[in-house]
Amino acid sequence: MSPKMFAAAGIVAAGLGLGATLASAAPDNSNRPDSAPDTACMQAGIGVLRGAGLLPSVAADGLPIETAVSVGVTVREGADISGVPDPIPFNVVLADHRAGDNSLFVYPWCD
Repeated sequence: MSPKMFAAAGIVAAGLGLGATLASAAPDNSNRPDSAPDTACMQAGIGVLRGAGLLPSVAADGLPIETAVSVGVTVREGADISGVPDPIPFNVVLADHRAGDNSLFVYPWCD
């Protein structure tokens, strides 16, 4: 495996691990009708990235927290983001958008 591929695999594994951590920390709401993933929020976030011309670079390299803050993203009250890498891997950004009220961040384009 080339060094680039090894590094990419490590980033993906770290992102998946963080996603699993986020999922395991969230309360089990599987029996609630409103517990479906917030795909509308995720689609809106993708639209914001696309509109800003950032989608290709974020998909490839992750989302720097500074960039997210510059477009109005804030840390959800009580959320611990000490383990969140900077930049945040794209798959983790998408998973956090789908987490709805259990997300680590508050996105101004999501209700």
